[in-house]
Amino acid sequence: MQKYGELLRSLLEKRNIKNAEQADVFLNPSYQRDLHDPFLMKDMEKACVRLFEAIDANEKIVIYADYDCDGIPGAVILTDLFKMLNVPVEVYPHTKDFGVGVYIPQRNSEGYGLNLDAIKQFAKSNVKLLITVDLGITAIAEVAQAEVNGIDVIITDHHLPRLAQAGPASLVLPRACAILNPKTDNYPEKMLCGAGVVFKFAQGFVKKYGKENQNFKIRDGAEKWMLDMAGLATLSDMVPLLGENRAIACFGMKVLKKSPRPGLQKLLAKMNIDQRHLSVDDIGFMVTPRLNAASRMDDPMRAYELLSTEDVVKGGMLADHLSKINDERKTMVTGIMREVNKKFEKRKETEVIVIGNPKWRVGVLGLVAGKISDEYQKPVFVWGKDENDCIKGSCRSDGSVSIVELMMETRESFMDFGGHELAGGFTVHNDKIHFLEEALSVNFKKIKLQNTTPSNSPLSGGETGTSPDKGRQEGFDLKLSLADINMKNWKEIEKLEPFGLGNPKPVFLFEGVKIEKIKKFGKNGSGEHLEIVFSDSNQNKAKAVSFFSGLDSFKKTLSEGLAVNLFATFDLSRFRGREELRLRIEDIS
Repeated sequence: MQKYGELLRSLLEKRNIKNAEQADVFLNPSYQRDLHDPFLMKDMEKACVRLFEAIDANEKIVIYADYDCDGIPGAVILTDLFKMLNVPVEVYPHTKDFGVGVYIPQRNSEGYGLNLDAIKQFAKSNVKLLITVDLGITAIAEVAQAEVNGIDVIITDHHLPRLAQAGPASLVLPRACAILNPKTDNYPEKMLCGAGVVFKFAQGFVKKYGKENQNFKIRDGAEKWMLDMAGLATLSDMVPLLGENRAIACFGMKVLKKSPRPGLQKLLAKMNIDQRHLSVDDIGFMVTPRLNAASRMDDPMRAYELLSTEDVVKGGMLADHLSKINDERKTMVTGIMREVNKKFEKRKETEVIVIGNPKWRVGVLGLVAGKISDEYQKPVFVWGKDENDCIKGSCRSDGSVSIVELMMETRESFMDFGGHELAGGFTVHNDKIHFLEEALSVNFKKIKLQNTTPSNSPLSGGETGTSPDKGRQEGFDLKLSLADINMKNWKEIEKLEPFGLGNPKPVFLFEGVKIEKIKKFGKNGSGEHLEIVFSDSNQNKAKAVSFFSGLDSFKKTLSEGLAVNLFATFDLSRFRGREELRLRIEDIS
């Protein structure tokens, strides 16, 4: 460990990384070492053979992807694979006798997952192979219908499967041709995102057929250019950035900074982001919301087209469109949150929060649920009505309980539900929505996260490396002084990237600093953000920012001259091409 600087060593130890070997593995991801053999997935061989047969026989194929920033990049990965194989790809319905059609269901009218109407359409147009992306593991009836109609199904998914309702815990799986889902087999990395699973499929196909089949002529390692999409989804989908996921995110960021995709380049330019210096924060706060805006406010196909198009002009038009509807989405969420805050003035305290309004747009409710859960630190279910007059919604957990297990325990209240530990979606019987909060609150205590499935359970997530959250119980990693805010220490911290779930950005405590100056700033003079200059007794000064914050957003109401304890992360701004090291405020007390 001595070859690393003192600050980096301390941060590694806080992350339970205690020796040089562990540190080398964590700080230096390796494609060969950290990405597992794709054929460790139980049905990978079956999936690759069936896909090869479909291409060889000129069969019609459909990619059926989820509408979010996991499913859509996954669909782009498969599109890239088919382009490599010289198989024509277009938006479904196909116009050719063979090739691939991409189908992404409408969030507001069709909802999440496979649907029977779509499968009937595929059967009529002579589709022979259906490949799901980020969905399908609970679609028992839909897969059965596809098989009846002569359509083989390859499921690629990462969500939790259904459990049998009676007897010992056992999985209920669709009778698909092949299932690629690490939560259903012994694959070492249980926490891949949906696009991560698809990337393994592409990696497996290239490995099996790239060299030996003269028709394809795929160069070895050709799938590495798809890591931009796998990395984008891994960073967007809130999976732990450890083990294989850390490698995918790390290499994904490297490819994203060089990615030749015209639509992505135009979107970054629209947001004044220098692609060469693209950051994880840029992905989380800027790119992902615009891609998700497509399904929330319009048609998810617009996001797919932006990421997959090879046309510069079309890429520019789509970048403009997604930015515009993302602004509309922000306005809508702000309006709903205003209503929520009014409703909370009269609410009684419950273990689980259920709130809704038939007028609220279903597509934005996940964002609303996330905001409420963050503020109240409780599981939250938010509902509205879709275009078919069905009560649908989104739910988020604060980490105290697995949201999907909570829904399983309360299954009689739902017509349909799905998701994973921290997030999900649901459809509720109209006559049961008013009793949902009580039913969920009763079941909440039974299934607290610390008492979830043991490691030998079919639903166990398993561990993929050391948990870096241990040792951060104080709410910060280390105490520093303002004199420590320099580029040498930033470069030490930067070695821990990419930051995200499971590998949080280090938070530092600056004790007894004084607020020298407060300035409000924002788009068009809105003043919705804060810039604060802090000083200490040794005359050191540092600039810090807090976005979407006011003087009363922290434990102390802020004023110039006030002595405080500052909790903050390092932040390297490259606004308008100018580098500036500053702090980003986490809290002030």
